Amino acid sequence: MILLFYLVFYLFLAGMFVLTMYMLLLTLDDYKPTWQDRLVTPGMMIRPKGDQLEISFSVSETESWDGLVQNLNTFLSPYNDSYQVQTNDNCPPDQYFIQEDSGEVRNNPKRSCQFNRTMLEDCSGMLDRFYGYSSGQPCVLIKLNRVIGMLPGKDAQSPFVSCGAKYEDSDKIGALAYFPPNGSFNLMYYPYYGKKAQVNYTQPLVAVKFLNVSLNTDVNVECKINSNTLSVGSERDKFAGRVSFKLRVNSK
Repeated sequence: MILLFYLVFYLFLAGMFVLTMYMLLLTLDDYKPTWQDRLVTPGMMIRPKGDQLEISFSVSETESWDGLVQNLNTFLSPYNDSYQVQTNDNCPPDQYFIQEDSGEVRNNPKRSCQFNRTMLEDCSGMLDRFYGYSSGQPCVLIKLNRVIGMLPGKDAQSPFVSCGAKYEDSDKIGALAYFPPNGSFNLMYYPYYGKKAQVNYTQPLVAVKFLNVSLNTDVNVECKINSNTLSVGSERDKFAGRVSFKLRVNSK
């Protein structure tokens, strides 16, 4: 009798668990999170990216930067103009690409705007296949992490990236060039609707080229987002909306 009791008891618990999971799954949306608990401002990342946020190489030693170049080539392959023209739209700039659903009717898959590799100009790998690493003028790509539904600017003002050295290295960083020239993440790439709803979404990038950084020394760099709707650094995450990394360019 005791065995029968425990058998029925555990079957009841298993049934309750299955029923609870089934009811929970019924509330989930296939295309976007039912609930979101996220930071006000998303994080940022750089490419090329190693095990740590550090880019170090010697101009005269090809093998020291060849892996960095290959990393960028691989990362940028989906941005090739030929692929972008085939899969994404040529959108009007400086306005959101809103694609609303019609009641219960899903407007999926949603379209995406082109971000062509050539927009990165000197840092595209097309004009200089070594991205400046062979000449001591390295390019670093910056991306803003994806957040479903985020609107990162208002009044037709796109958020833009600015980079600088930490105070102790302010005299080492030299001049910078941004690509696209204004260093912005254009509003036309937002809002993001999620990987399943927007399968061809191409994340916008900003490239920073270090034109005359000091050689043979560490330079601590910080890049941050500038926006009229996003704040940099929050109580929950002081690195929200910014990324810090170490750059070292050796002459030999």
